[in-house]
Amino acid sequence: MARVFVGMSGGVDSSVAAALLKDQGHHVVGVYMKNWSQDLPGMRCPWAEDLADAKRVAVGLGIDFQVFDFEKEYREKVVQYMIDEYEAGRTPNPDIMCNQEVKFKLFLEAALEQGAEMIATGHYAKVEREELAQGARLMRAVDSEKDQTYFLYRVTAEALTKTLFPLGEYTKQQVREIAKEKGLFTAHKKESMGVCFVGEVGMREFLNQFVEAFPGDIIDKQTGKALGRHDGALFYTLGQRHGLDIGGGLPYYVVGKDMQANQVFVSTNLNDAAMWPNELSLGSVHWIHNPPQSHENLTVRLRHRGELLPVANLAMGSDTTMLSLDKPERAVASGQSAVIYRGDEVLGGGIVV
Repeated sequence: MARVFVGMSGGVDSSVAAALLKDQGHHVVGVYMKNWSQDLPGMRCPWAEDLADAKRVAVGLGIDFQVFDFEKEYREKVVQYMIDEYEAGRTPNPDIMCNQEVKFKLFLEAALEQGAEMIATGHYAKVEREELAQGARLMRAVDSEKDQTYFLYRVTAEALTKTLFPLGEYTKQQVREIAKEKGLFTAHKKESMGVCFVGEVGMREFLNQFVEAFPGDIIDKQTGKALGRHDGALFYTLGQRHGLDIGGGLPYYVVGKDMQANQVFVSTNLNDAAMWPNELSLGSVHWIHNPPQSHENLTVRLRHRGELLPVANLAMGSDTTMLSLDKPERAVASGQSAVIYRGDEVLGGGIVV
């Protein structure tokens, strides 16, 4: 059995992951990653409570426990990335960057330095290990509703060979049942929502603390008429309907932004071409192993829990990859990730330009 360092967030998923690994006979060490501890005006960061919960579970399981402080690196690699992307008018996914830069890089490196043979997390995903040159493949979890492979597509092949996902074969309901059976007090703990590293905080409230946003016009794309005012173009994303405050008549949707002019464009036309792309340009493309062949039967997911959409064609260039869909998809914003699958296997993907 292996010496496994398990990332423990204080939630039910990572608690059960640690418990399952211990049952399998591994020498388990629980690790809380201290990524963010800053309180914001009117928003208290829950890190101390989460740390206490993780430690309490570790004590109950009788496993060693450590704290890895990645706050400086996290602010530089994840938080600043997110802020920069929003300021550029894009819609990033900080959870994906957290997995790439922190959980499956910094955490893995620190764990290996301290004698770990493997790391594990409470993600709903699977790793298939084969006696092949490629080593390990990232696969979708059994629970399609909870599957988190969308957030994991930028993990490297090398990291996968050192990673365990104990929850990949379980549903969320089964995980909660296991937690109850084992007497883990996190069995009934609510899942944290909102910004990945701050807890119950909305993205707008978080960004307001770090960026200077300026009011500007909300413009009807069809008529060119100013319909109202926004409080910062960076807060709006393609397809957004709520929060526009320009009521009356048919609902308006965001169909574009001009960050230089600080303008947000809206339309009542649900068939606006900007809302229904069927060809996407992808940058920062990452393949876990080799790039797929264009003739393969591939699907793409454009948002977490989004439908797996058939890929019509994948044309790879030196800087960008062109992804053609079988049919147009609604409101694909720049900054989102497009994750490519072959059956249940995650091949990689890129960020919509």
